[in-house]
Amino acid sequence: MSAERRESHGYDELRGEGWTRLLAAARRRLERTGGALDGDIGLTTPSEAERRTVIGITGRYRPETVKRLAVPLRELDGYLYDRYGTGLLQTLGRLHGPLRDRPAERAGEQARREQALTSAHSSRLAGEGWFAAWLERIAADGTLTRLVRRGDAPLLDAAVRVLERLADDGERIPGPAVGALPLPVLAEWATGDTKALVPGTPLEQLVLRALARRTGDDAAVPRDRAGRRALWESAGAIADDLASQVLVLNIGAEGDTVVCDWLRDAADFGIPFRLTLHQLATDPVVPAARTVFVCENPAVLRAAAGELQDTAAALVCTEGVPSAACHKLLGDAVRAGARLHWRADFDWAGLRITAAAMARHDARPWRMTAADYTAALGEGESTPLAGPLAASPWDPGLALAMEASGSAVMEERLLPALLSDLAGT
Repeated sequence: MSAERRESHGYDELRGEGWTRLLAAARRRLERTGGALDGDIGLTTPSEAERRTVIGITGRYRPETVKRLAVPLRELDGYLYDRYGTGLLQTLGRLHGPLRDRPAERAGEQARREQALTSAHSSRLAGEGWFAAWLERIAADGTLTRLVRRGDAPLLDAAVRVLERLADDGERIPGPAVGALPLPVLAEWATGDTKALVPGTPLEQLVLRALARRTGDDAAVPRDRAGRRALWESAGAIADDLASQVLVLNIGAEGDTVVCDWLRDAADFGIPFRLTLHQLATDPVVPAARTVFVCENPAVLRAAAGELQDTAAALVCTEGVPSAACHKLLGDAVRAGARLHWRADFDWAGLRITAAAMARHDARPWRMTAADYTAALGEGESTPLAGPLAASPWDPGLALAMEASGSAVMEERLLPALLSDLAGT
């Protein structure tokens, strides 16, 4: 029989039941070790065909009751070469294609990981604690490895570009809504693809995880659309200028537009009103009130509308983290000469919101002192404080008092005092 016919016949045999699992195990082992013919491979609960195959390879008898068969790789290699004219590596390659060099793949993967991280660490944001924590986390939890394996490592560079752009805009403007970037524009600038930041894309998830770190929140990125939109807006990017809204009461308006007419009519009757960022950006809206109070919870605005109606002072409700529409309205008010009196819940997020408002809009704290907190704390049961600590630079004793008590106080507990302030202005 010719060598060619012997090889063809042998390869047909190697596709039989007695060889299938054995050669598959050999392939896995060789790919894992980079082709080293050291050690052995094993088969558990072997079939009769497998038992006979192993006896033929090793020349050693194995009883029918054997539970595991071990075959040294070098013996298998020698057997195949002597019988079929090709060694183990060549035989496996001809049967099922070239073997993968997994050690080399892992080394290449590690090199690409390190290259991506080195590039990210060269960003001018590298000195920011939140940025470093973000990179450390995505490297530790497997996110970066998955990007590298999918060939998506360049997305990390794109995410860094997005974060740098948002940081630039945040430094140039007093409030993110003034020059806020629509997400399609931001995505096209960073990647050339206007849809790269739509919900659910890997780039959107990367950037939002960084923004969540920047806000000081160690929790996961919000799953709901409203929460993700708020996170974008906190950084000066707009996901939807119709969905970004601000709730107001009695702010009035200066201007000759339909929206200004609506605001004046609402103020005349003490009716709460919602403004969208689209409305604020389309037609100039300058609040007529020179003093504007800002609260966090709609319950405060609702109580003011119900009890004080049109006699209440101008009031804006942030409904949590201020939206881009909220920043746009209040930024325009401040530039027109208005003074903001700002408050939020007595929790760590509330301290961060208030401190940011003071820095961005030159707002004055409104009943946000340690004395206010202590008095409210004694009025009822409170929930435990959660999340990372925050400072209260306008009254350092406030943060200390909160840390000492470990309790959060929602602003609704201060409602009588807040309504008194709104009525007396």
